[in-house]
Amino acid sequence: MKLDQKYSGNVFILSSDDYAASRAVIYGMPMDYTVSFRPGSRFGPSRIREVSIGLEEYSPYLDKSLEDITYFDAGDLLLPFGNPGRSLDIIGEYVRGLLADGKFPLGLGGEHLVSWPVIQEVYAKYPDLALIHIDAHADLREQYEGEPLSHSTPVRKAALLMGGKNVYQFGIRSGSREEFKFGRENINFYPFEVLEPLKKVLPELAGRPVYLTIDIDVLDPMCAPGTGTAEAGGITSKELLAAIHAMASSGLNFVGADLVEVAPAYDPTEQTQIVASKLIREMLLGLVK
Repeated sequence: MKLDQKYSGNVFILSSDDYAASRAVIYGMPMDYTVSFRPGSRFGPSRIREVSIGLEEYSPYLDKSLEDITYFDAGDLLLPFGNPGRSLDIIGEYVRGLLADGKFPLGLGGEHLVSWPVIQEVYAKYPDLALIHIDAHADLREQYEGEPLSHSTPVRKAALLMGGKNVYQFGIRSGSREEFKFGRENINFYPFEVLEPLKKVLPELAGRPVYLTIDIDVLDPMCAPGTGTAEAGGITSKELLAAIHAMASSGLNFVGADLVEVAPAYDPTEQTQIVASKLIREMLLGLVK
């Protein structure tokens, strides 16, 4: 697998052709084979890139510009449609190579199961890793209708791999009774809210490598209707941006991130992918050192 190869045509605004000089690498994980409601998030990465042309390069929040950094967009990985096991292997292999090259992996999903092989590879390199998970759903099931490879399981898998007290969850407002019980007993579990509990927790993570995974459905459907499992009662895009900025100003050592579950077909206004694109800009400028 060639790390410096572009796997699809469109790229995120101002991305570089120079893989070697790039600190961060954007890559798409176009998989939605295990979703439990509405498919279509495999088209999210491409559309996020396409609407990025409407972004200003400058972030007034961070007083930084995309012109000031160098990042490579590899496009979407070539995943075998309908084969989640092999697709996860390909994602893991690719991210392992990025980490070996000292890159900051910034993934675009795709359903949330795609984060699982990434977390495995990041944890293999950084055994003292902390995971920040921002989402409407707990993703703490052991299986869904008998299937352990499901978009409802990646954080349960991560907790079993890393130890639940290394996992921090925010914004959760949907899940089974068992998931909420498991979260409250085993995870640093902050349901319903994001910004205020996050700001209180960040000092605890000083000196540790941190991986961030965001599901776009943490936003209320009025802000992001284009997602597979929309859930009422969410936060605003303003609050999610503020959460990213809080992490950016924390001084923590972020070693990778992803943004998942954008499903463009359910949002003809394109506001979901426009929000996602801006979030990616702020993550590039705020989290990549």
